Amino acid sequence: MIYEIALFPVYPDRMDAFRHAFAAVTPLLRRAKGYGGHVLAQGVETPQLFNLIVRWQSLEDHTPGFEASDDHRMFMLGIQEYLSAEPSVYHVEGGDF
Repeated sequence: MIYEIALFPVYPDRMDAFRHAFAAVTPLLRRAKGYGGHVLAQGVETPQLFNLIVRWQSLEDHTPGFEASDDHRMFMLGIQEYLSAEPSVYHVEGGDF
């Protein structure tokens, strides 16, 4: 099991709009091959930093899989105007929790 952790820095005055935009593009993520669930969590100490954790069957399902797809392009187009900087993404390996 692979977990993608994406950190989305959001403009402070756009956080509610970001949540709505993220909800609108979530179906693109959910239909990806190897997708196993996700959580979007807002930072406590840094509320403008949103953490997306996605469970994937394999690293290849996320990258190159989803990242190389038109669905990923549309996903990012749907949220990019709310981001104050480029998101950072990394992966960890682990079991279910």
